[in-house]
Amino acid sequence: MAYLGIDMGGTATRWVLLGDTGHVQARGEAPGATGLLADPGHRAAFVAALEAVRAALPRPAARAHLGLTGVGFTNDPAVSALCADTLHLPVAQVSHENDMALAWRAAFGAGPGHLVLAGTGSVGMSRLPGGETLVVGGHGALIDDAGSASWIALNALRQVLRRIDETGQSETPLAQHLFTAIGGTGWEAVRRHVYAGERGRIGLLARAVAGAATAGDAAALAILDAAADDLARLAHILIDRCGPAPLVFTGGVLALHPAIPARLSGLLAAHRPELRQLDAALAAAQHALERT
Repeated sequence: MAYLGIDMGGTATRWVLLGDTGHVQARGEAPGATGLLADPGHRAAFVAALEAVRAALPRPAARAHLGLTGVGFTNDPAVSALCADTLHLPVAQVSHENDMALAWRAAFGAGPGHLVLAGTGSVGMSRLPGGETLVVGGHGALIDDAGSASWIALNALRQVLRRIDETGQSETPLAQHLFTAIGGTGWEAVRRHVYAGERGRIGLLARAVAGAATAGDAAALAILDAAADDLARLAHILIDRCGPAPLVFTGGVLALHPAIPARLSGLLAAHRPELRQLDAALAAAQHALERT
């Protein structure tokens, strides 16, 4: 038998297939999506991502566990039913949780620990002594998600557009990197990219900001430093409210530019943060296997 683990984020959906003994039989990646299924477009992208996973499996899975961005921290029967239907599994053989809860499981197992995830969005999570979950941040790009890839991209676009408004010029490395990534220049190109695209598509523009910082753009580097400051803020909140515990940072933002991990390590030196990438899809597959 085979057991499927899925880690769905806004930018990518990663999956792992385990055999009976826990060995990895296959792994892969599909497009990202979100569990905010009330929107028809989001629902279609969600189904398409899971269909891509199912099509790529070398053999059918007997059970699946999914970590999903955009879902709550309690089980949603409608989400489970849609996952089961799309993966062609009985609903009793499918379980899901918020992607942050899955990442925390991958980092600490039974705990304790503080986790700050900085990907398309940003969020912090810990467990209180009584087992209660504390989640901070994670309010979405429209409200906050400070320090995330989406936040980095939107702050950079705001600076570039304001400069164009004020001077009529867009000659900075930051503007050039962003417009190259978007595939056009000026407000119309930005409008189409941001307002007609998914959150993950916006977050990918953070790579352009990092490229501009590498090219020496001071504004881009300042945005990355500010992102690190906000991620450190999430860590301090977890520590202040829950007490000392191992501290882990994870997510694609950490790999954007060396300035981000360097600043985090400096700001939180007393807490000895560990910065590493987690294999959340593997943790999901292991959970599916353990539940048999």
